[in-house]
Amino acid sequence: MDEERTRRIGANEAIFRALNEELEGLNEAFAFASRTFLIVCECGDLTCVEQIEVTVEEYAQLRSDPTLFAIIHGHAAADTEGEIASRDGWDIVRKREGLPTELATETSP
Repeated sequence: MDEERTRRIGANEAIFRALNEELEGLNEAFAFASRTFLIVCECGDLTCVEQIEVTVEEYAQLRSDPTLFAIIHGHAAADTEGEIASRDGWDIVRKREGLPTELATETSP
């Protein structure tokens, strides 16, 4: 695994996770009516701006563990993360042990 690539992916994912934390506050008002809201894909591709519709409960699960990320199906970086659950068009991935886990934990909001 290329350490520089792993760091770049980790930094990109941290940006999207922080954005989703900001969006969560805005979405909370709307989630009460529908129980769902939109977040951006948390993959390592900084140009990706695809959106994922999640339930309040799914989002809480994601943020309960700093190594979990929500990504569009097919956006996983196999060398840094593994799929643990699949939803309708998106996946929950967990960072692999070592540097990927360290970066995810260090950048957790």
